[in-house]
Amino acid sequence: MVTPSNYIVDFNHPLFLHPNDTPVLALPTRFLFFHNNAKAPFPSTLEPPPPKRSFSYLFSHSVSKTTYDPPFSPISKPPKPKPKPPDPTPNRNPTPIKSSLPFDFRHSYSETDPTLEPIGFREPKRFSPFGPGRLDREWTGTSAPVRDEVDSCLVEEERIRVLGDPLTEEEIEELVEKYRHSDCARQINLGKNGVTHNMLDDIHNHWKRAEAVRIKCLGVPTLDMDNVCFHLEEKSGGKIIYRHINILILYRGRNYDPQNQPVIPLMLWKPYAPIYPKLVKNIADGLTFEETKEMRNRGLHSPALMKLTRNGVYVNVVARVREAFETEEVIRLDCTHVGMSDCKRIGVKLRDLAPCVPILFKDEQIILWRGKRDQERNSDISDANAKSSGA
Repeated sequence: MVTPSNYIVDFNHPLFLHPNDTPVLALPTRFLFFHNNAKAPFPSTLEPPPPKRSFSYLFSHSVSKTTYDPPFSPISKPPKPKPKPPDPTPNRNPTPIKSSLPFDFRHSYSETDPTLEPIGFREPKRFSPFGPGRLDREWTGTSAPVRDEVDSCLVEEERIRVLGDPLTEEEIEELVEKYRHSDCARQINLGKNGVTHNMLDDIHNHWKRAEAVRIKCLGVPTLDMDNVCFHLEEKSGGKIIYRHINILILYRGRNYDPQNQPVIPLMLWKPYAPIYPKLVKNIADGLTFEETKEMRNRGLHSPALMKLTRNGVYVNVVARVREAFETEEVIRLDCTHVGMSDCKRIGVKLRDLAPCVPILFKDEQIILWRGKRDQERNSDISDANAKSSGA
């Protein structure tokens, strides 16, 4: 027979609930007994109660750890992929690109003069803008000349073959109406660098899906549109079928094969411009120091002939300058906000096209002198009179 003396109270059992845990509710004290030893005497006094334990402690110890699943358990992240080991084989040099284009490669074809030799370079010649070992031509600092001799007759015959028969008036009108509008998708913008080398690749990429391409010219190249049209036709092999102010339409030709277009290696960066002789001399040719100073002061205080804007259309500037030189000896062009670099480009263009002598670039103002024209005319007239009298 089991008597109370055979049981003892286990105060450390997780299911033991002390009366102090529920002070409001009068809950009966529950003891968990277990049979220990029948001969053990029943203690006359109970042991002191264990320290008070919270409900979270009891709950965490009563539930098995294998079945406990908190509601916001962290999600295990997938392991990161291990980086690939580096290739033990060394990097091989790329195969040089061979191009059959029959002209020297330059960054700009329309804005540079191949006959003018620079006096220095801003970067070493070994730094080719085509990349190291990517071109079979040697970079000289300004161009990559052709290695083999070019037969101009064969080049012209090939160009004529690609162009095919001339377009009729109806075909030209149809193409012009299709590509002359400003919302044309086949458009290339030509800026202050003029006809660049990488622009040729853009033109042929448009010709893959369209018969012609619209070219919008802005900035310094618009001073000489004839030069722009010449280089576009010569370097691309196409033909200008429409020209209106600064808008051009370049036709690819009847027999153009998009699958057999020429190989055009791209320039990876714009090369630094070389150093050329000084544009403005301290003393202008044909004048003394005092006369040059007087001409500059006269030009600065004279009213501006024209006001040029940045990346504007300068088609009529040359005609206006020539007309002004018929009555004026010195003129001023207001180039505010154009930039000093573009001012010098404009001065170089006008020096060859007007012709004239740039004598000052200051505060984005261009001062042009027409030169000793009266003396040249008088000398020509006297020479003609001497020859007539001698005859």
